[in-house]
Amino acid sequence: MERRQRRVSAGLLLLLYQISQVGLQNIPSVTLGVLALNIFLFLNPVRPLSEVCLSINEAVHRKNWQRLLLAPFHHADDWHLYYNMISMLWKGIMLEKKLKSIWFAYIIAVFSVLIGVVYMVLEFLLVIILDDPSFEMNCGVGFSGVLFALKVLNNHYNPGRVSSVLGLPISSKYACWVELVAIHLISPG
Repeated sequence: MERRQRRVSAGLLLLLYQISQVGLQNIPSVTLGVLALNIFLFLNPVRPLSEVCLSINEAVHRKNWQRLLLAPFHHADDWHLYYNMISMLWKGIMLEKKLKSIWFAYIIAVFSVLIGVVYMVLEFLLVIILDDPSFEMNCGVGFSGVLFALKVLNNHYNPGRVSSVLGLPISSKYACWVELVAIHLISPG
């Protein structure tokens, strides 16, 4: 079966425009590498999303552990990629300069796998608590979990700041949690 390549779309064009506005020379190396990897895999996916998404059923029951590595770097559509990579751009610029490239690369690698493990543990808890085995089938892709972890880390290194979430000023300490709820309400699933 031949893999279909995705075409250049509005979200991707806007992302490339935003990156050009920042300037490649102003983006630290690991952040730029993560952006490039995500864009490349969006345009040339390793496999279809149904074969890279992470779920308890696929990763644990079928022992398809490679999904822990593949799911974070694949995106459902161009806007999913856009929002995640714009977030990565700003968080990466701030954190990579503070932490230095090698440590930042290590954090990205660890978070990429760890977030998948946390996702599966939470889904498993939902199976137990709600007595609903359908949660074993929920399949996720994208870099959002890594970005959430980076936001928490950024808030740790830059305390006392105020963020705007949907136009409301909120302490950065709590903004990541409010954003998580807002994202779920705006774009469930």
